Amino acid sequence: MPDRRPGDARPGPGRGDDRGGGGRGWGCGGRPAPPGAGTPDSAPHDEAEPGRTPSTGQQPADGAAGDRPAGPTAAQVAAARGLWAAAAAVLAAGVPGAGAVPQAELLRAAHTARLAGLPRAEAAALRVVRGLRAARDRHNGHSLAGLVAALRELLLTAGRLARGDAGPGLIGSVRRDYRPGGGLRVFGVCREPVISATGYAGVVTHLVSEDGRWFSVADVRPGGPARARGAGTATVALGSGVLDHARLARAGLLVTGATVSPDGRLGAGSGVRATPLPGMPWTEGPMAALFARPLAEAANARLSGDGYYGDDPDAEERARELVGCDLMILGPAGDHVLARELLPAQAGGPLIRLVPASRHPGLAHVENLRRLASRPGALVRVVGRVDPARAATLLPLAVGPVPGATATLRLPQEWQDRADLGYDRLQGSHLPPAAPQPATETGPAQAEAGIDAASPLWRVRRVVEVAVAGGRRAVAEAGRERVFAGQDVPLRRAGFRGGADLGAALTAEADRRTRDVFGRPADSGPDAYAWAWLAAATYLEATERAVIRASWQP
Repeated sequence: MPDRRPGDARPGPGRGDDRGGGGRGWGCGGRPAPPGAGTPDSAPHDEAEPGRTPSTGQQPADGAAGDRPAGPTAAQVAAARGLWAAAAAVLAAGVPGAGAVPQAELLRAAHTARLAGLPRAEAAALRVVRGLRAARDRHNGHSLAGLVAALRELLLTAGRLARGDAGPGLIGSVRRDYRPGGGLRVFGVCREPVISATGYAGVVTHLVSEDGRWFSVADVRPGGPARARGAGTATVALGSGVLDHARLARAGLLVTGATVSPDGRLGAGSGVRATPLPGMPWTEGPMAALFARPLAEAANARLSGDGYYGDDPDAEERARELVGCDLMILGPAGDHVLARELLPAQAGGPLIRLVPASRHPGLAHVENLRRLASRPGALVRVVGRVDPARAATLLPLAVGPVPGATATLRLPQEWQDRADLGYDRLQGSHLPPAAPQPATETGPAQAEAGIDAASPLWRVRRVVEVAVAGGRRAVAEAGRERVFAGQDVPLRRAGFRGGADLGAALTAEADRRTRDVFGRPADSGPDAYAWAWLAAATYLEATERAVIRASWQP
């Protein structure tokens, strides 16, 4: 997940946080770089592509194009070139060869980027170093997909900055600016525990205003799982501190003198005053509208936009907005729960995977989902977040009973018809009686097979991941031994011709050998290879994102 600064309120987007946000394109410049491409400074200064804005992303003031910088400074371009060179060397070496010296070079380049005012590139470089150390130490939390995503973002950001691109999210910013929000009436929706890989933990309470805008109040500080559990009932540091997070998630606040960050985080300045209000049921106001919207439409809105490349600074925050839906539980399937959306105009909606927002044993997500899976046929109202990295997958944060249904949850009165899956623990008495699944309903085993059709894209992912796990030599040797032979046939048959071409180009570039005028082997440098890998990696992310968006359609 994207690394957060101290006190950052918004956690990463679930999915086990092992895969980065998606690139949506063909690599730097809108097309795959040719095998003979040089360093970033030799690339043409033509196209600017959209890019993902991390939590440190710079927000354009009032959306005015005139406020955007004309481009990076000379110092920033030089720092970006240094980052590119260090990252390309790490990619060529792979995890086995990226020891202390390559990591030190990358850290030095990251420090230079920090001094030059490139916080996004610096953060990406630090994520790569952490991923390399976890991989070399064989840490239990290591994820190869996460390292691939971090390296892809680093190369893409450094490559664009090195050639002078001025995407509004490429530079990033170190701090968030809070702006006056006036008077607000907000109502609690749910709590979300936060356990960051960088040593921060706490809670985020999500709120909604009367006009449907989303806000949040956070308590995230250095700590671990114990702090995340304790913060769920800690006093809210807003105004006079009259509520704790558990009560705020089911109550409302009248806030005067509010200060709001661009991502909707409420500040706790000295001039802020808060007065408790009665809570808003999920059946009224903006919450009723949230559940009335079809899940496919809501997911499409969350996954639309090209935030990865820096030209849509609001794309990441839009993807993190919560969605609501009514589901029928089908049963367990592997490590997740299968459900089907309830749509009044259709016999049945699309099949949905419910995956724990956090698998930490100190939190209640896994246990609560296990209890829900034990009641096939139960109807549940869910508030959660769309997982942008997996097909038709929802990360549920809170559940409640479906209005007017009999086979639904029966929660305690003090819970006010909602349960925060990270904190409240469902009991057998909260669930409807067990009932046999209708014979006409798709069983979990069949549903699991149909929810994510087999895709040959794994063949492209294998080449991309082998390049990171083993380095350039591993890709070259695999190409000589024809390990990837024949993989382009199923890709082309499925319509992924670009993936077949880019995978073949990466394999060919890995084994490319140049010679000097005397016929002696010469090192051509890692730049052309890095461009070839970046093109394949961004194509893979773009295509997977398109497949994921299509999976939400009925």
